[in-house]
Amino acid sequence: MKNIAFIINPVSGNKESQSAKRKLPKLIMQLLDSEQWLPNIAFTEYAGHATEMAHQYARMGFEAVVAVGGDGTVNEVARGLRDTQTALGIIPMGSGNGFANHLNIPTRPNKAIEMINHSEPISVDYGLANGKFFVSTCGTGFDALIADHFAGSSKRGFMTYVQNIVRDVFSYQPQTYHLVGDGIDVTHKAFLITFANANQWGNDALIAPKASIQDGKMDIMLMSEHALLGSASLALRLFAGSIDGSHFMDTIRAKEITLERESVAPFHLDGDPVEMEKDIHIRIVEDGLRVLVEKRF
Repeated sequence: MKNIAFIINPVSGNKESQSAKRKLPKLIMQLLDSEQWLPNIAFTEYAGHATEMAHQYARMGFEAVVAVGGDGTVNEVARGLRDTQTALGIIPMGSGNGFANHLNIPTRPNKAIEMINHSEPISVDYGLANGKFFVSTCGTGFDALIADHFAGSSKRGFMTYVQNIVRDVFSYQPQTYHLVGDGIDVTHKAFLITFANANQWGNDALIAPKASIQDGKMDIMLMSEHALLGSASLALRLFAGSIDGSHFMDTIRAKEITLERESVAPFHLDGDPVEMEKDIHIRIVEDGLRVLVEKRF
């Protein structure tokens, strides 16, 4: 028998997923293999609570801790598990579910629970931006502005992202950035810059189609200041997994780099806005996190 904890964020995602999470403890007890796992189920009560609980479960020697929620919940739980032997599991029930999508974790809760019964832990990388943790992506520019507005929205879900994009896209003013480190010295005026450990923002929006969470590097995706001229093709490429082939995109790969900005501006970690200094040092930590994925026979 292996100890496993489920940390449920009751407020992530839309109203439908919030309702589904209230029924989740019963579903876990029905579907989780009781001959393999001994479950503990807890609900978060405030921001940062998931990190505290995950850290405590890791200290207690739990085999796995499962984040039930969106990318923000995954970030919090993973933050408490990094550099330990306790594996991160995910039941994706948020607005974007980017890290879960990268790992091919089913979006239906019953299928995600069943996958845990047939899972194995692997080691993956994580990122730090001025010491602050991320597992999927971080970045600045237009996407960070949208993340900031989304966090303040009363409604969740994909359509809220779309509404914020439509409202702000034509008034946004790109900034000039300087990237230096790892043999790189580039100045670029960009619509946005994404530092990708995993391949997507969420909702299968593949901003860095070739990014790997096991290669010790990040894919730095720079979208041209003229991106609006190719907005239709960029949107199609984003969901087709070919945005890196657009002439409005440049890709740089590095283990660590410093981003120098003209001024303090919105920045996000795994889609959640954070206050950051003007200049930001971003690096990848190799094999610092264990995650549960479907067992390959």
